[in-house]
Amino acid sequence: MENLIHTHKTFEKVSFTDKKVNNREFEDCVFKNCDFSNSNFCNNTFMDCEFIDCNLSMTQLDGTSLKTVHFKTCKLLGIQFNSCADFMFGVSFQDCLLDYSSFANKKMPKTKFNTCSMKEVSFIGTNLTNSTFENCNLDNAIFNDTQLAGVDFRTAYNYKIDPEDNPMRKAKFSTQGIVGLLDKYDIKIE
Repeated sequence: MENLIHTHKTFEKVSFTDKKVNNREFEDCVFKNCDFSNSNFCNNTFMDCEFIDCNLSMTQLDGTSLKTVHFKTCKLLGIQFNSCADFMFGVSFQDCLLDYSSFANKKMPKTKFNTCSMKEVSFIGTNLTNSTFENCNLDNAIFNDTQLAGVDFRTAYNYKIDPEDNPMRKAKFSTQGIVGLLDKYDIKIE
């Protein structure tokens, strides 16, 4: 990864734990079984890239561009996605651990979260319009001033969302999930 620009490359079993990789561009690259935990990946650009079975926990991404980046079966604990560059920010997640991460104030409409653990994830001020949370655990996730219009929560679980603080016109919920919308009222539904 010493080069500044990488295109159409596959990086497999690379370990950059506690290291710095800054000011690099990765286009159409695949990262498989890599460990980037506790690394500094600030000011990089990832365009049309895929991370598979990687550990990026606690990786710093300040100023990093994530443009159409897909994460599959990755460990992404404590990632501050809110510090990533806003321009063309586009991500999707499948079978990932995203606990304690933050997407605060990000514009990420139509984002797909599929079978992810998202405990205590912050979505404060986030635009999630028409996004999908398929089979996601949203235990203690924070939704405050979050744009949730058209969001599909039908198979998500453990969420608590205040409809008075989050615009959610045409959002979709399952019957079982309605409890998560009424939590603040401390009522019993049997």
